[in-house]
Amino acid sequence: MADRPLSVALRQGGPIPLDVEFTCHSGDVLAIFGPSGSGKTTILRSVAGLYTPSHASVYSGVDTWTDTETGAFVPPYRRAVGFVFQEYALFPHMTAVGNVMTALGHRPRIERRHQAEALLNLVHLGERLSRKPGELSGGERQRVAMARALAREPAVLLLDEPFAAVDRSVRRRLQDEIDSLRRKLDMPLVLVTHDFEDVVRLATHVLMLEQGRAVACGPIATLMSRPDLAWLREAVGLGSVFDATVTRIDADRGLAELTFDGGALLVPGRHVNVNAPVRVRIPAREVVLAASAPAGLSLHNVLAGTVTDLHAEAGFETIVVQLAVGRTVLLAEVTRDAVSRLGITVGQRLHALIKSVSIELLAPER
Repeated sequence: MADRPLSVALRQGGPIPLDVEFTCHSGDVLAIFGPSGSGKTTILRSVAGLYTPSHASVYSGVDTWTDTETGAFVPPYRRAVGFVFQEYALFPHMTAVGNVMTALGHRPRIERRHQAEALLNLVHLGERLSRKPGELSGGERQRVAMARALAREPAVLLLDEPFAAVDRSVRRRLQDEIDSLRRKLDMPLVLVTHDFEDVVRLATHVLMLEQGRAVACGPIATLMSRPDLAWLREAVGLGSVFDATVTRIDADRGLAELTFDGGALLVPGRHVNVNAPVRVRIPAREVVLAASAPAGLSLHNVLAGTVTDLHAEAGFETIVVQLAVGRTVLLAEVTRDAVSRLGITVGQRLHALIKSVSIELLAPER
């Protein structure tokens, strides 16, 4: 299927300040990340046609949904949008299958029940078809809402804080569900969240929002490797994020081998399967730099790379070194003294030393 990107530009001074512009392609997950009150949900409502800023353009492929310059506006019910609301907005008197059928009005009546059941099976609720929302757990209600959103056969899927009403363990399973779904669906997916774990586990791209203004937007691997985003350092700590594949598991040693475009890493081997895609995060504070490859150490991971940038920020006693390892950028947060002793400069070849237990592996639950 041809790419049908979602292209959005929203600007206004008030009552809700907005200054954002982005494009999300089919198969991508754009996470809109920022504190409460920063305008995240307003962006989703603008895409869905539930709100129109002073200056707005919203396009789905070649279709114009909103253009305040020309006055073009497609009403919400005519937009191919699947919207999962924060509170799920399910009909309490209807069963799970009944809730999904309400979004299938565009299908012939004889097909609606079968299609609703197929969608509930897709989100692993085939045994809960006749349950009403009050008889379902928070995670199950979220999955019914997801199935109902998909029932509209949308061109874009919008998720507004989809994990806000569930605990951490259920959140992890639902993240895996959405990650699995997005790999099967050929549409842009826009996720609003204030939880950084959602971003790291699910996003391919990130829009960082502050008081309605986009402060950064781009692929997650690029943004997470930007040391100039001071608020990111303060909120979650700097670190590199990238995708890898499990290529081997050594049960005797308790290790798994991951390959990525910068080489290979050894990590603790629990909770992963061979050939599984995984997301990796390496905190910048856990990376040690060396002028030459060391010997006689207990750590497993030594990666050679080239220094591409050094970032020193006022008020911090450390310097963040960017190291290109293949096409992956690693960050190392080291002392000014270490930079001086090693004579670190842009273009220098260095080795990054990383303990296996310091690598955060975000793998689907088995």
